[in-house]
Amino acid sequence: MFWYLFLTAGFLFLLHIFCNYNERARKIRKIPGPEDVFILGNGPALLKSSVELIQFFRSLAIKYPNLYRVWVYPLAHIMVYNPEDIEKIISGTRFNEKSQIYNVLKPWLRDGLLVSKGSKWQERRKILTPTFHFSILRQFCQVLEDNSQRFVESLKKVAGRPIDVVPIISEFTLNSICETAMGTKLSDHNKSEINAYKDAIYNLGYVFYQRMIKLFYFFDFSFNLTPLSRKQDGYLKTVHNFTTKVIAERTDYIDKHGFKIAEDTEADDDTYVINKKKTAMLDLLISAKKQGLIDDIGIQEEVDTFMFEGHDTTASGLAFCFMILAHHKDVQEKIFAEIKEIFGDSKRPVTIEDLPKMKYLERCIKESLRLYPPVHFISRNLNENVTLSNYEIPAGTFCHVIIYDLHRRPELYKNPDKFDPDRFLPENSVGRHPYAYIPFSAGPRNCIGQKFAMMEMKVAVAEVLREFTLEPVTHPDDIRMIADVVLRNDGPIEVTFVKRQQS
Repeated sequence: MFWYLFLTAGFLFLLHIFCNYNERARKIRKIPGPEDVFILGNGPALLKSSVELIQFFRSLAIKYPNLYRVWVYPLAHIMVYNPEDIEKIISGTRFNEKSQIYNVLKPWLRDGLLVSKGSKWQERRKILTPTFHFSILRQFCQVLEDNSQRFVESLKKVAGRPIDVVPIISEFTLNSICETAMGTKLSDHNKSEINAYKDAIYNLGYVFYQRMIKLFYFFDFSFNLTPLSRKQDGYLKTVHNFTTKVIAERTDYIDKHGFKIAEDTEADDDTYVINKKKTAMLDLLISAKKQGLIDDIGIQEEVDTFMFEGHDTTASGLAFCFMILAHHKDVQEKIFAEIKEIFGDSKRPVTIEDLPKMKYLERCIKESLRLYPPVHFISRNLNENVTLSNYEIPAGTFCHVIIYDLHRRPELYKNPDKFDPDRFLPENSVGRHPYAYIPFSAGPRNCIGQKFAMMEMKVAVAEVLREFTLEPVTHPDDIRMIADVVLRNDGPIEVTFVKRQQS
């Protein structure tokens, strides 16, 4: 018995040395981070609920000024949230490859623009860049205005009582991305199909969170043995069936009617074009297929990527924006005064020429995105050694840029938890580090649709505040973030929309 215990203890000790004292582990463990546990490293510290995990990471970001690490053999994670380190990671192409944590998205998005790398990413980016040319955004503005009017009509039906804004905003943003980038009106679809699609995306977020924090789930070969894998298969079937139907409908339309091309727009030499004109996303992809540049799977990859990113992230941004505006009546009135100056007593729709005049509204949206960035982290693979905050980080480490914590650094933003749109006045932005504010990421892999997202948010907020004042229900102190791909609250985000008294 003694020898058995002795051998077991010796084996465990050697395993601990192997896992936590190899050359790579020693470098990683020099970096500040959670307390290490025998053999398991920081693994036990991650076994928390989704809400507790976000709170735990926030506490580490407050405790450690520039970065911290999480080590669970064989995976090393570095969290960075200071602009100097972030610039080093994302400003160029040296670390352009997304980290392996995005592999958990591949059953859904396969090899779309969000997760692809190398020449494939470059070619897809080149194909898709014209989608967000100004001439296309001009056409989109009318669609966004129409959908905003329908959004306002929906709010009129529930005016005067608290509502969870997330579902109704999600419907608006899903309608908008489908009708603009995909050329498909969701009003033509079964309501149950639309709701099933949105629910499936929400449930996939839970699956991805589980896969990111649990080593057994992280690796495909072990994850595929679990009941959670079978649940994921069901959610993926719902999502892929929906987007396949969208693609088929648009393809049929184009086969019958041809492409709709933006007028009076010559293409740049470095963008993909149809007959030297620019057109919307799905049409571009279908045309690229006809020319042998992409196949059916490639189209599905990009449609799934843009359907998700084009509606879920913007819905998150708008939900938090309405919540924070509800707590600032003075800000609402300033926005309304600006709108009044642009439109007077006219009920005319918002046009793309109006948007640059909404300077105060834009500052409010930027400040909301600072406090509540929908994409609250991005992750890169460090394919070579790099020095961050005077620590040598070995190749093969996952580097997570924590945008949420970057945006709340007190040395970058005085009273960082306070909502203050004037932070983005030109005179108050002078000298701010160029990587201090990155709600749409930055560098070569920045968000391709950021102009579209800002336009959509401006139109929606402007039209809502023309009709309503917002009364607070959910307070910022009530927000309990959950670990997910997109920033979400653990519960509803409630606001009361009160019909504005016309003077």
